[in-house]
Amino acid sequence: TEDPVGNGHDEKENNPFAEYMWMENEEDFNRQVEEELQEQEFLDRCFQEMLEEEDQDWFIPSRDLPQGVGQLQQQLNGLSVGDSSEDILSKSNLNPDAKEFVPGVKY
Repeated sequence: TEDPVGNGHDEKENNPFAEYMWMENEEDFNRQVEEELQEQEFLDRCFQEMLEEEDQDWFIPSRDLPQGVGQLQQQLNGLSVGDSSEDILSKSNLNPDAKEFVPGVKY
């Protein structure tokens, strides 16, 4: 094993500047990186537009309904059917022993 010379490279190495040779084609390298960045930006924009179009297709009541309808919907959501079915039955005039009603059948 040979000790590296003062520049950090082995004496056997032909070109001590080999790792910097990419700079010879720096313009091509910069153009390639710039194209990749533009392509990524284009893909990001397309993806964002796709998400926005998808959002427009979805029905979101708070956004898509007029304000009055939204308030009415909130009021309807607040309503509940009472559990006092016994009260309803005690006030009912219906005959509990009557036959089941079937449309179109005459008794």
